[in-house]
Amino acid sequence: MGHLLDRRTFLSLGGGTAIAAAASPRLWGLGAIAAPAAKDEVESKLDAFTAAYMKAMNAPGMTQALTDKTATIRTAGYGFANLELKTPVSPDQLFQIGSITKSFTALIMLQLRDEGKVDLHRPVLEYLPWLPVNMPYGPITAHHLLTHSSGLPDASAIFQSDPAARHVQGFAPGAHFHYCNLGFAILGRIIEKLDGRPWYQCLQARILAPLSMTQTAAVITINSSARSATGYQPFFDDQVFPRQGRLVPRPPEVFDSPAGSIAAPPGDMAIYLRMLLNGGHGIVSADGFRLLSTPYMQATEFSPRSFYGYGIAVDVLDGHKILRHTGGMNCFASSIHVDLDAGVAAFASINAMQGYRPTAVTQYAVQLLRAKHDAKPLPAAEALADPAEVDNAGEYAGVFRSANGKELVFKANGKRLLLDGAGQIVLQRSSGDSFVSTVPGSFSDYSLIFVREQPAGGTTPSPVVEVSYGPNWYANAAYHGDREFTVPAAYSALTGRYRSDSGDDVRVFVRKGKLWLGDTLLTEIGSYLFRIGNDSWSPDTAEFLTIVEGHARLLRAIGEDCWRIEV
Repeated sequence: MGHLLDRRTFLSLGGGTAIAAAASPRLWGLGAIAAPAAKDEVESKLDAFTAAYMKAMNAPGMTQALTDKTATIRTAGYGFANLELKTPVSPDQLFQIGSITKSFTALIMLQLRDEGKVDLHRPVLEYLPWLPVNMPYGPITAHHLLTHSSGLPDASAIFQSDPAARHVQGFAPGAHFHYCNLGFAILGRIIEKLDGRPWYQCLQARILAPLSMTQTAAVITINSSARSATGYQPFFDDQVFPRQGRLVPRPPEVFDSPAGSIAAPPGDMAIYLRMLLNGGHGIVSADGFRLLSTPYMQATEFSPRSFYGYGIAVDVLDGHKILRHTGGMNCFASSIHVDLDAGVAAFASINAMQGYRPTAVTQYAVQLLRAKHDAKPLPAAEALADPAEVDNAGEYAGVFRSANGKELVFKANGKRLLLDGAGQIVLQRSSGDSFVSTVPGSFSDYSLIFVREQPAGGTTPSPVVEVSYGPNWYANAAYHGDREFTVPAAYSALTGRYRSDSGDDVRVFVRKGKLWLGDTLLTEIGSYLFRIGNDSWSPDTAEFLTIVEGHARLLRAIGEDCWRIEV
């Protein structure tokens, strides 16, 4: 969250870490480190699953909290806060919770509503007339911002480098769910105006102090990072990365957006979850909590059953109503599950960002706690899939040729999919028909994306007939489509490699006559202006600027500046 590749990722960029301490968690209870106690079956099962999860996911360290409606059940740490120093995760260390912050922002908006200071259905321009936003599809309200249905792009910040630039609405408010960090940045400005204090002071006074979340940092600063676990990111940040890829620590950062500014220890997060289990008691009215937890917009990116309320997803798990959210920062990933019906909740956060969140851990923790409460048999954990095990590897095997005669040869060896190259490269499934190389420097600039023949109906998978690797396109003997494509002359000025000041690396290229940004299609909608992705209503755009000597020198992708580099 906060930078180009950490939002709902639209780019393709996007030896294993030692987890020696993972199998022996440190338990802290409500305060200082406690002497090891006899584990009950819930703790044993959760510890075993967490250890397996961290090893499979290449997570350096994890902090975790469990609570019911009355008290913290357990806080625990696993693995390392600092890999190089072998420093274990400790109970007072901060982990950045990312977009879980959005529920805090929503609660403050609902407090202001309780106080009669804001109308959630009033146009936001009546509160912030200076807002640099074009709204051709209709007025946007706080309700739309809280539910990610405003039609605004998923930009990080309100203000762009160009003072004249404006964020442009892409669809009528309420028509679609489109995750939007910009919307919560705007809500933060409304909060500051109506409350008369900076965001961090308002958050401290309205949420953290009343709940006695005394160790939580309202915003991420260099000083707060001194109390934080070290965050890790892929070493090769300009390549696709396999699950067990090399990690490197990221320097401390500063981030103050209400979309994801909070860093907290597990004990404080248990307090926060307990407040949610108790219907917002002490923080927001019963009616305010009802609004928070109402399912407004379908949000399948959380799960097939999920809807979005105000700053939080509303879902059903095993027949129970739950509140859930994840948070992804540059080098942290977090998850919460709050079972409102059973009265139990869980939080987990890891100090690395590789595109996933520890949702499986919090979901399993809640299922264990609920089964124990109901005196039912404890459920077994779901098996963790090995991304290098490809059950249908044979569907991708074969020879694929490009128009200039180059070949890619894929082989299936049991459940392994191999690419013939300098030796054989084991491929790892990233999603669906998309794979990444497990060998740095060998087919690691882009994903390998297989394409199937258009389905003719029925349940049998269509045969694979194409594969692409960045700008390179290959087809097998079963492919019967076009093999020659017209490329608009203007595209030659746009292709190349771009990098933002925050370190995001993107590649723009032509494949099959179309322009791509990483693995994402660009559709031309104006002069050097393109829509990102396949949705015809998406407000996310890429604009190429400053064409000098036949090349665009600047790419503005969803409001973030990326500069052409020639290496």
